[in-house]
Formats: sequence, structure tokens, C-alpha cells
Amino acid sequence: MKILVIVPAYNEEGAITTVVKDLRDNFPEGHILVVNDGSRDKTSETARALGVGVIDLPYNLGIGGAMQTGFLYALTEGYDTAIQFDGDGQHRADEIKKALGAFRLRGADLVVGSRFLSEEGFASSMQRRIGSKILSLVVSALTGKRITDTTSGFRVYSRKTIEFFSSFYPEDYPEVETLVLAHKKGLAIEEVPSRMNPRTMGKSSITTLRAVYYMVKVLLAIFVDLLKKMD
Repeated sequence: MKILVIVPAYNEEGAITTVVKDLRDNFPEGHILVVNDGSRDKTSETARALGVGVIDLPYNLGIGGAMQTGFLYALTEGYDTAIQFDGDGQHRADEIKKALGAFRLRGADLVVGSRFLSEEGFASSMQRRIGSKILSLVVSALTGKRITDTTSGFRVYSRKTIEFFSSFYPEDYPEVETLVLAHKKGLAIEEVPSRMNPRTMGKSSITTLRAVYYMVKVLLAIFVDLLKKMD
């Protein structure tokens, strides 16, 4: 199986070396592609010095644009499977094989690594826990599949899913919306427990005000998606 690890990265100069080393140590069979999302620091130079594939976007497109770039590359280069693995150091490469196991054994098209199913749990603010619970309830109801971590950026995609998302992928905060779109497309979704690290470099851009805006925007986007026809 030809596997591409897509690492979307925006201003992750301080973390990208650790991320690449973790992937090489714990998942050497994966080909690494860093999608530099218009970073203003030395993310691109650092990644290139490590000898991994790098695509530089001309300006910051957001996670949606970065991931679709990765999907297009995977499709063009003939990869069977793609793994989404964030460039901030929160994801753990030693969790990949467990996700791939579920991917293969259950015949899934999209596997989500859940922080909230892990025995270690995951610390987050009260507003984030409330928001995550609301999104989980909505997505689970719409898909008929219990999904506890709708915003997780640790995912495994089949070739069929790569083809679908290379044609269309939401731009802003796409993780939740893509679950609904994948379900409408008839793709099989699974979720597995996944341990994750706390952020060590930089800080999240999601403030309380942005969290409320995010929640409203995502819920509206989901209900618009319900009206769309899937080819």
C-alpha cells in the first residue's frame, strides 16, 4: 500500500523537525509531504533541509486549501491512502498503525482519531468541551454513526475518499463539514481512540469569540450541505 502523510503547516518552524522525526521513527513506510500554507517563518526551509517533500502555497489558504493540495498530490502520484497529520506536534506517529488497522479491518474510507476515546483523555477548556459535545451530537445524528471528535485533524483516507476530496474540500474549519459530506457520498466512516500531545509551540488561533463564530458557521454549513446533491 502506497501511503502519503500530508502535513499541513502554517508557521510551524519550531515544531516541524520534531514532527518529521516522529514520523520517520514510528512510521517509516509513509511518504511525508509538508504543505507549507504560506508561512511567514522558516517552515519551508526547515522541512526541505530534512529531506521531505514540500509544497509551498503562495499565501495562507487555511487548512482546507492545504489539505486539498495534499489530496491533489496524492491523486496525481497514485497513492492508495493518505494520512492527515498536523504540523504542530500534537499528533503522535505511534498511533498511525492503530488507525490503519481499523481502516483495513473494518473496510473504512475515512478513519478519525479521537482524543476523547483515549484512556488518557484530553484536557481542554470548558467552552471547547461544550462546543465539541454539540458538534458530536449533531454529526452523530446526521450520519447515524457516533463520532466523538469531529474536529480531529488526525485522519486516514482511502483512495476513493482522496478522489472525492481532491475535487471538493471545504475551506474554513473543514473537519466537521467533511464528515457530513463523506456520509452523503456513501463513504464508510470509523473512529478510533488516539492519544495526542499538548501543544508545545505557538498557540491556538481559536479565541472564545472565534469559537462562537466557528460554531455558528459550521452548523450553517452542515445544514447547507444537507441540501447539496452528491454526484
